[in-house]
Amino acid sequence: MKEGNGQKMDASIFEYMRSSDMEKEAPLAARMRPRTLDEVAGQEHIIGKDKLLYRAIQADKIRSVIFYGPPGTGKTTLARVIANTTSAEFTQLNATVAGKKDMEEVVAKAKENQGMYGRRTILFIDEIHRFNKGQQDYLLPFVEDGTIILIGATTENPYFEVNGALLSRSIIFELKPISREAVKNLLRKAVYDADRGMGAYDAVISEEALDFLADISGGDARQALNAVELGIMTTERSEDGRIHITLDVAQECIQKRAVRYDKSGDSHYDTISAFIKSMRGSDPDAAVYYLARMLYAGESVTFIARRIMICAAEDVGNADPDALAVATNASLAVERVGMPEAQIILAQAVTYVACAPKSNASCEAVFRAMEAVKQTGNLPIPAHLQDAHYKGAAKLGRGTGYLYAHDYPNHYVQQQYLPYELNGQEFYHPTGNGYEMKIREHMQKIKKKNKISSE
Repeated sequence: MKEGNGQKMDASIFEYMRSSDMEKEAPLAARMRPRTLDEVAGQEHIIGKDKLLYRAIQADKIRSVIFYGPPGTGKTTLARVIANTTSAEFTQLNATVAGKKDMEEVVAKAKENQGMYGRRTILFIDEIHRFNKGQQDYLLPFVEDGTIILIGATTENPYFEVNGALLSRSIIFELKPISREAVKNLLRKAVYDADRGMGAYDAVISEEALDFLADISGGDARQALNAVELGIMTTERSEDGRIHITLDVAQECIQKRAVRYDKSGDSHYDTISAFIKSMRGSDPDAAVYYLARMLYAGESVTFIARRIMICAAEDVGNADPDALAVATNASLAVERVGMPEAQIILAQAVTYVACAPKSNASCEAVFRAMEAVKQTGNLPIPAHLQDAHYKGAAKLGRGTGYLYAHDYPNHYVQQQYLPYELNGQEFYHPTGNGYEMKIREHMQKIKKKNKISSE
């Protein structure tokens, strides 16, 4: 045997042993990763046997896709299942460390595979939202002409983080948090499976611990598996010689529920949406709960205060004019006080706005007026309302005939204020809620008195 061939064989054996050792030493979550579609936990809405993705993977006809969902729901798992079943060349990059040079090498190899062997190339990019616009743009022509089939994985909403052109050439599949029962089944297998799990440690897990971990993980299988692994590796054996994963052990392994909240991503928008809708819906309990979630996750108090001010104007309006005053003062106060005391100030503003009578009449009024301006343009302002102070205004009839409201009973006089083309148009319709009822009654009253006195 030639020396060069012997060195190559030694290198191959070494690489095989290294890979084998890495697989044995890999974290439990990595070892338990499904190898086939049938082993995947949950996600029946996209990989059920009658679903498009299942059929495409089974038929090896996968096209560019983006997997989107919370951590631990199986995005990378599905990519690896595809890698195990496809006849195409499968290449993986992680967007947190990959650069343009890495992508150029993948594209060059893909062109070679396509041209010389007629073989497709699938490129899996984990954390694809980490790629900047330039990096995403670089991939676009190669995805478009079929040089590469892209599989992207992201925890962020792709509609915010991925280029529109790339999105239009991909199918987006949203992965949901794994169901409680599916997590429990996965944990049982992890504890008792001697091949890929922790079965060799002779451990047992109580039903209480399973319930707790399945609940506390929030559908994140990786988090639950990491807790089980930590529990088995750090718990001493009992008198019966076995390792018992009890509820106490499980609670110790997960010290605190992690609040999943990225200020630039999906959770941010979902939480603030629920927060505003709860205030609008007059539910102070839900509103203050979502306030607590945002504060717990470190959301900016000034951002929260701005949203309360908007809600006070948009959804409370003149039904309680004090709501905007409370919200505005709270905004000023939290900037001066800071956390943790700012949470008390925000809680007062939130509960006040949530409990206040509601009216969006003033909000709707400006929307109606904006639509009128859009439809009619800059209609002439009645001459008697125009400025009469500049030189030559009187000769042009500017301000002539204006009726000064304070000279009349109830400080009101009927005259044309809207452009003549919009005469009789009403934009503001006060409701019967809160203080707005008094506004409505007042307007009706002064108009009625003015009509009587003019007769």
